[in-house]
Amino acid sequence: MDGLTVLRPHPRVSLLLHRRSAVVACALVVLLAAVMLASACVGQTFVPPAEVWRTLRGQAGPYDLVVNELRVPRIALGALVGAALGLAGALVQTVTRNPLASPDVIGVGHGAAAATVLALSTGVITSPGAMPAVSVAGGLGAAALVYVLAWRRGMHPHRFVLTGVGIGVALSAVVQLYLTDSELEAAEQIKLWLTGSLNGRGWDQAGPLAAVLLLAVPALVWASRAVRPLWLDPDTAAALGVRVDRVRLGLTVLGVILAATATGAAGPIGFVALTAPQLARRLTRTPHLPLLTSALTGAVVLAGADLAARTLLPPLEIPVGALTALVGGPYLLWLLGRRSGDIRG
Repeated sequence: MDGLTVLRPHPRVSLLLHRRSAVVACALVVLLAAVMLASACVGQTFVPPAEVWRTLRGQAGPYDLVVNELRVPRIALGALVGAALGLAGALVQTVTRNPLASPDVIGVGHGAAAATVLALSTGVITSPGAMPAVSVAGGLGAAALVYVLAWRRGMHPHRFVLTGVGIGVALSAVVQLYLTDSELEAAEQIKLWLTGSLNGRGWDQAGPLAAVLLLAVPALVWASRAVRPLWLDPDTAAALGVRVDRVRLGLTVLGVILAATATGAAGPIGFVALTAPQLARRLTRTPHLPLLTSALTGAVVLAGADLAARTLLPPLEIPVGALTALVGGPYLLWLLGRRSGDIRG
């Protein structure tokens, strides 16, 4: 088969390897390592790469605080959040068969924000440390509501997306109402969270997200095989023995969990889940969205965006969510124009 290699690690086990995808994945790993190293070196205090390596090996030095306490936890969190968003975007776009879809479209980000502001306004939480758990619950709840309302003897992708847009608008209005009527200190706190930022975050947020990604590995292995037939016509997929509605539900739940956990760790960071899967697909040239390269692309995009956010306007720091939105907006317009051209053709 063109572009594919059959691997047989065991007589009873055979795997299909897409050679271009493997090469792209290796290149992305190298690029991610380079971006993370540059992020560890560059800042208001420049740290030579040799000193970064020495510090990471546990040897005492003058840069312990800068590298181990300030930069490395933030870099690790950024890579994990980007990978989770890339995976979530690929899963949601597979379910909806729409490259313009993302977890935000089905209400995950809006649900997380609404749950957080409601918890703050009612006094359920009083400290920022409790915000991630509340935002995860809100994102999961919003996505579940969208799925229930969109179900009509089956799940139609377009109805799913439109229902998500409607729920997202309603939840966004809840957030805006809170920001209008709340006290200045509380409003500033939630506004900072809503922009999406890695500033001040570290291992406390990276640990739970890493655990979720690790626990999700078996489900992601299943998903990597399940996404392929879903890019066919639903009737064709069903004729091949695929239980389309069940597979869509499983992929949606997995994507929502990843997106909600990433949002809880860093706040709503837009456009990474939208752009990473499409960039990965263009790099690998596969007929379906590749999950591994989507995760690596998301990690590279967010790690690079955070590096730029820290260094573009020193000593000011741009919230990484604002920077990804600034870059993602033109990309979305380009993608819309490209799809409109395809429709006219």
